[in-house]
Amino acid sequence: MGIVIAALLVGGTGLFIGLFLGVAGVKFAVEVDEKEVAVREVLPGNNCGGCGYAGCDGLAAAIAKGEAPVGACPVGGEPVAQEIAAIMGQEVGESVREVAFVKCGGDCETAKEDYTYTGVQDCEMMAFVPSGGAKKCAHGCLGYGSCVKVCGFDAIHIINGIAVVDKEACKACGKCVDKCPKHLIELVPYDQTTFVHCSSKDKGKVVTNSCEIGCIGCKKCEKACPSDAIKVTDFVAHIDYSKCTNCGTCKDTCPRHVII
Repeated sequence: MGIVIAALLVGGTGLFIGLFLGVAGVKFAVEVDEKEVAVREVLPGNNCGGCGYAGCDGLAAAIAKGEAPVGACPVGGEPVAQEIAAIMGQEVGESVREVAFVKCGGDCETAKEDYTYTGVQDCEMMAFVPSGGAKKCAHGCLGYGSCVKVCGFDAIHIINGIAVVDKEACKACGKCVDKCPKHLIELVPYDQTTFVHCSSKDKGKVVTNSCEIGCIGCKKCEKACPSDAIKVTDFVAHIDYSKCTNCGTCKDTCPRHVII
């Protein structure tokens, strides 16, 4: 009888708990948006934050609610946008693939140094060392790889003292753009082939004493451009990519070989 009573008690307790959980599951069930689930399955799952949301879950919820466009994922690009558009019953708007570009060509051969630095290899730490780093140019790439550390796609590396982007691996998530303390990295159209490899805002004499290929703001490129796509502002040339035809005239005109 003791065994029978114990079995009944255990069975009854299990039955009660099962019924309780079943009722609670129905009563407190969270309604699931099927579109949100479908969108989340399509997203790549990198959780890079390049879309402006806290990971892929946040973006999926925003797209399902109509708060974000179907092409908001920079990692997935056009293929993922097409799949999400089919789920949402929308058209994919015109999009331009972008990649990161580092606006500095001051590598170990061309950039001059004030001293030899040995210490923590982190660009953000240079704010606490003399002159903000060993290089004479206060605007150039420090080359200590803070951008490399945040890239989740192995798309940026330090080569010969400066950061260089692998455009085929880059997903334009923007993490390196936000991380660079010198604000040297920008997102540019993937098809763009003409760039100004300098960000110095110093006057010509200071630039020539700091770097062999720094922009001196001579405006020869500005005068030669047939598309009015390049302007010199704060002693450095800037390209308007929406106007640039990649004709190469500015590159051929530049006396400092800053334009590549």
